[in-house]
Amino acid sequence: MPQYLKRGIDASAIKAADAKVRETVEAILADVEARGDTAVRELSQKFDNWAPANFKLSEQEIERAIGEMPKRDLDDIRFAQAQVRNFAQKQKETLKDLEVETLPGVVLGHRHIPVNSIGCYVPGGRYPMVASAHMSIVTARVAGVKRIAACAPPFKGGPHPAIVAAMHFGGADDIFVLGGVQAVAAMALGTASFPPVDMIVGPGNAYVAEAKRQLFGRVGIDLLAGPTETLIIADDNVDGEICATDLLGQAEHGPTSPAVMITNSEKLARDTMREVERLLAIMPTADAAGKAWADFGEVIVCADYDEMVREADRVASEHVQVMTHDPDYFLDRMRNYGSLFLGPRTNVAYGDKVIGTNHTLPTKKAARYTGGLWVGKFLKTCTYQKVLTDQASAQIGEYCSRLCVLEGFLGHAEQANVRVRRYGGRNIGYAQPAT
Repeated sequence: MPQYLKRGIDASAIKAADAKVRETVEAILADVEARGDTAVRELSQKFDNWAPANFKLSEQEIERAIGEMPKRDLDDIRFAQAQVRNFAQKQKETLKDLEVETLPGVVLGHRHIPVNSIGCYVPGGRYPMVASAHMSIVTARVAGVKRIAACAPPFKGGPHPAIVAAMHFGGADDIFVLGGVQAVAAMALGTASFPPVDMIVGPGNAYVAEAKRQLFGRVGIDLLAGPTETLIIADDNVDGEICATDLLGQAEHGPTSPAVMITNSEKLARDTMREVERLLAIMPTADAAGKAWADFGEVIVCADYDEMVREADRVASEHVQVMTHDPDYFLDRMRNYGSLFLGPRTNVAYGDKVIGTNHTLPTKKAARYTGGLWVGKFLKTCTYQKVLTDQASAQIGEYCSRLCVLEGFLGHAEQANVRVRRYGGRNIGYAQPAT
């Protein structure tokens, strides 16, 4: 039975907060749909004190923003994008079009077709999330998406030069300085200034994630990627300092970011908790990380690796960092996670910023049924079929006719029957209900 040395806030409090987010987002989406650009401008002014003549950046404005960046920073952005691009390309190479003759004269196949247009949201409120531009825009370009719009909120009264550079280098066609639910709504629903897209992608706060949830169906989404979550799985292979550093390194994303530790060592658990308190006293971002740890931090002590796996799959965290004597034990057995970081030499920050895997990952237990953003999310796998011979059409038709009558779909059955008559030479009458 797992032992909790620390628990987060009660689930009912989280549920109440979620309900408030839902109501707020629903109202904003309805306003943007009804009033278009006017609503977008008012909401941007209200939430970000930002209402420029045009939210879309001109080529000159893009060049000016990039010109403000030091060469080293631009080189670092290009390096990170090269890693993301390379891994996405390798992933795409695993996706093959298919055509197979399943019966004599019956050919079935599928093609991977890129989505036509997407809207990429890049968070930038508390921190300018430069890396999110790589993850969405670069990956979409590798997939073959034709039109890419990108939105990020203003930062200190204007476009953030690093985000603009990342969007431009990544291949965005249109770059908008607009944040929050209003940005997602404008791209998804369309206004006079924002051509609508077919799919919305990218991480964000709880409000952005909820906007994507409510818009799903009208547009596609990548997944529900809300406030960052991290899970540390560790044993006595590591010490409390590295565990505490990695917990708080992700908790600094914001005050609602869960940071959980699972271990089979009570000593390591208590050492880690002491190190958390020590680091919070000196950490520049302790305001956010400390609140996240106080409200959403958990420390769970398990009997053995098997129990650790069960608890980890129950938590179904976005990021799972495994620092044990045998990290592959968890790679082989875990099923519910966004991304695994195996061994003490890697960490979540590597995946977030530069190593090449995608950092847009499932949160709030969505890892039970989906993985993260990857090149395949931008591709529609669409099937087709061809019947090449009269004999094949008649053969399939006879089975199809009987199965349609079994379900009562007599018009469906006649689609089969007419082909049995033409291609099989059998005089089958119009379908009748089964007796």
